[in-house]
Amino acid sequence: MQRGRRDSVAFTVVVGVLVLLGGLAMALVVALSGAPGSLALAALLAAVPVGPLVGCFMWLDRYEPEPRGLLVAGLLWGAFVATAAALVFQGIGLVGGATERDSLAVVAPVTEEATKGAFLLLLLWWRRHELDGVLDGIVYAGMVGIGFAFTENILYLAAAYDGTDGLGPGGTEALTGTFVVRCLISPFAHPLFTAFTGIGVGLAISSRRLPVRVLAPLAGFAVAALLHGLWNSSTLSGTGHFFVVYGTLMLPALLGVVAFAVYRRRSERPLLAAALQDAADRGLLPATDIPWLVDLRARRHARRWARQHGGAPAERGMRAYQTAAIELGYLHHRYLRGTAPADFAVRGQQHVEELRTIRPFISFPGQVVPTR
Repeated sequence: MQRGRRDSVAFTVVVGVLVLLGGLAMALVVALSGAPGSLALAALLAAVPVGPLVGCFMWLDRYEPEPRGLLVAGLLWGAFVATAAALVFQGIGLVGGATERDSLAVVAPVTEEATKGAFLLLLLWWRRHELDGVLDGIVYAGMVGIGFAFTENILYLAAAYDGTDGLGPGGTEALTGTFVVRCLISPFAHPLFTAFTGIGVGLAISSRRLPVRVLAPLAGFAVAALLHGLWNSSTLSGTGHFFVVYGTLMLPALLGVVAFAVYRRRSERPLLAAALQDAADRGLLPATDIPWLVDLRARRHARRWARQHGGAPAERGMRAYQTAAIELGYLHHRYLRGTAPADFAVRGQQHVEELRTIRPFISFPGQVVPTR
């Protein structure tokens, strides 16, 4: 079995087992909390921000879409593994003498960002070829953060409704207040925190310098934990302090990360175009195909053209060709930068062979439609 295949299997097994164990642990937590009716309502409300948040990260991921299975794995890791592990570590901290205030301001941020960031480290270890840079790190981190926030919000919403959060008698009013704060005002909090770990991992992937490759993920984690701690601390001093921190720290941090992510997304097109042009100069694919690969509208137009002239099989062929070419482009970019994975030659040859197999059976708009 090739090393890449072994690493993929190891990643799948480890993540799958941990997700199963985490799911069982969280199911036990939910069962012990009682009140299944309030938990069902809490789950429904907690799901409200999930779709829009996932849509935002999927939009960032359009130039080189990550494997859907890995994105789902990130969501499940956040929802089950990170939440369960964080509860265990925080319980250990309380047993060890940490006060509830210390747990909320220090222990929780460190343990939660560590358990969420562990998914990115597993990708870095076993699925490094799936990480092409900062944007990929942000996308995977966002998925983990969304999953974590979903499960955490269920627990907070149910506790607010049942009056077991220590903040009042509970009921609809308490549930509504918690929903507004956690699901409408700050649904981005956990994805934002973990995005800094993702940025650090992305910088490590993109750098040829060993110190950067080692320190960038650690620095990203430190920023994530620090912001998380400041955010949690703001909830300890009343509503006024919360909104001060929200307006002066969290909102600017969010806008900064969004602007940075959009900038990186816009840089994907020239990056991909340059890499594919160099690949075409080396005879790996026709240069005339590049305009139909680097522009998102052109990609969609090419797929519609293929379907109109060859039906669903032609569209699938076009989609497969575009996917292989894009993967080749990003791999070739990393090769040119000197940051390619160890098995880049094997993976690159696989992409080239796939392109050469498909190319005779597809045509781009304005070209002669191949006969079958």
